[in-house]
Amino acid sequence: MLARLVMLCAMLTGGALVPLRAATMSAPPSARATHATTVYKTVEIDGLKIFYREAGPPGAPTVLLLHGFPSSSRMFEPLIPLLADRYHVIAPDYPGFGHSDAPPPDKFTYTFASITTVVDKLTQTLGLSTYSLYVTDYGGAVGMRLATAHPERVRAIVVQNAAVHDDALADPRWASRKAFWADRAAHEEQIRKGMLAAEGARARHLGGSPRPDRYDPDQWDAEVADMNRPGMVQIALDLFYDYRTNVAAFPAWQGYLRTHKPPLLVVWGKYDPIFALGEAAAFRRELPDAEIHVIEAGHFAFDEAVDQVAALTRAFLNKSLH
Repeated sequence: MLARLVMLCAMLTGGALVPLRAATMSAPPSARATHATTVYKTVEIDGLKIFYREAGPPGAPTVLLLHGFPSSSRMFEPLIPLLADRYHVIAPDYPGFGHSDAPPPDKFTYTFASITTVVDKLTQTLGLSTYSLYVTDYGGAVGMRLATAHPERVRAIVVQNAAVHDDALADPRWASRKAFWADRAAHEEQIRKGMLAAEGARARHLGGSPRPDRYDPDQWDAEVADMNRPGMVQIALDLFYDYRTNVAAFPAWQGYLRTHKPPLLVVWGKYDPIFALGEAAAFRRELPDAEIHVIEAGHFAFDEAVDQVAALTRAFLNKSLH
């Protein structure tokens, strides 16, 4: 297994095992940003209160941070001040997540198409005519839907452990998830138990990391507490059942990448237990010049490597947008 990881890292860097070289690049000094410069706001979209975090100069290039499951924009709290000296950062909570409204499924259809519509309307309400995308996990599905619908708005994309190819689903554990998509009634209870299990939440974060002592247990404890709130697991089940539509959309998303060729950075935590490592290299099929870095982190890369992720993202955006 270790040999395979070494070989793949070499492939991603053109044969040289230096995937973090860009992390050492420094940016010109700008206005200082701290956690205290982040503001927390709510706006109404189609009758729903949608919460978002905002930081950075409003006139600067916007970076739209799109979170994954089962987190919220809270996952970006460590990253935001590391970008906000130079960029206008927006990080929303989707309906059913974080501090946004979570109407029951008979009042809101929890699909990725519906969530993307809300996020799209949020960007329009906030006057974001163009933006760069930072997508992770479920954020990949929302971001790629935005990009295919409005390619003229997307200036660059950062993918961090998000799926756009079948390569991401190579792990045998996806068999039970695919079975759920094929026959929801027969497999829903198994998926429900996994969503509510504390050990499952811990495993999502740690993956195969050899440094579990660097992971803050508050991260998965908060997720488990949130998932056990009344009605939340049903929302999660509905949305994950709809994930099958993302898989069906992979060819269209790949076509967008080939046709529009957005500047692309892939930052991949190699200890991810959800999406297979081969997905990182797969982006080169559409974009041979994509910048790809495999780093010492898991699915939630900020748990272990937020400084590296920020340095790589800053260097990429500085090069792509300026």
